[in-house]
Amino acid sequence: MARVKTTKAKQAKTSMSAPKQLKLLFTIVNKEKTEFFVDLLHNFEINMQLILSAHGTANDHIISLLGLNDSSKSVIVSAIRKDKVKEALATLEEKFRTVKGGKGIAYTVPITSMIGVAIYQFLSNTTNGGIR
Repeated sequence: MARVKTTKAKQAKTSMSAPKQLKLLFTIVNKEKTEFFVDLLHNFEINMQLILSAHGTANDHIISLLGLNDSSKSVIVSAIRKDKVKEALATLEEKFRTVKGGKGIAYTVPITSMIGVAIYQFLSNTTNGGIR
């Protein structure tokens, strides 16, 4: 009888997958392109995004010399699974080059700890170890 319980415990343990690592993806873009990039990032199973208003670092003189109207920026902070990062950054890089007025910067920072299984499952877009 003890042998059966051990086998069932091993099966349950092996059927569960390891947690997927998460990162914070920071994307800095012109304010007027914010919605475009938010929608684009949804394609990478991102469930949480925070949009912050920001202001570029160039002073008014430089802005007028370059013929720019506004230095308003948005910082989009997204929780993304590590296995989606490479594809997301490649897509962002391509859009930064090809979309008119779509210049930007993107980088990631690892999330090293988190409290709560439900929060992790929401942010990683997983339930009970499986991908939704």
